[in-house]
Amino acid sequence: MSVTLPSSVDAWREVRARRSFQGRLPVSAFSRLGEVVASPEGDVTYELDFGRDNLGIAYVAVRAKASLMLVCQRSLEPFALPVEVDARLGLIVEEREEAALPPGYEPLLLEEDGKLDPIATIEDELLLALPLVPVNPDHELPEEIAGTEEDIPSDEPPDNPFAALRELMKK
Repeated sequence: MSVTLPSSVDAWREVRARRSFQGRLPVSAFSRLGEVVASPEGDVTYELDFGRDNLGIAYVAVRAKASLMLVCQRSLEPFALPVEVDARLGLIVEEREEAALPPGYEPLLLEEDGKLDPIATIEDELLLALPLVPVNPDHELPEEIAGTEEDIPSDEPPDNPFAALRELMKK
């Protein structure tokens, strides 16, 4: 098990060695993630495990945890969102190999030389775990927007705007 994370690894060599990496990186180490968070503060705890399963499928298991600062799209205020990733990525060299991956595996297309950027792999999974529209679950809508109980429609049918026209046509 290694604490330091290299900038590039040979995925096939790591699979053969059943190598594991774990540690902590600052959020600021992830450039693309830094573009979508409100603040690059905090750390990402990660764990990468390379290996082969019972079917002989080469994989890298990615686990990561972080508390990321996002901007709530309802209140436009920053809030901390706990993000947890637990994914098993099947290593493939050609796109047609994706169909052979068993359920529960996501494909990870490698270059022919087998080089893999571990930081980019962790970052990809964190980005995929983020909500499309971040909303702080603890934020309450203001009463003038949310309305009151009086504004909730009752079981009575609403007034029909064409009822008056129907009465005129009867005459």
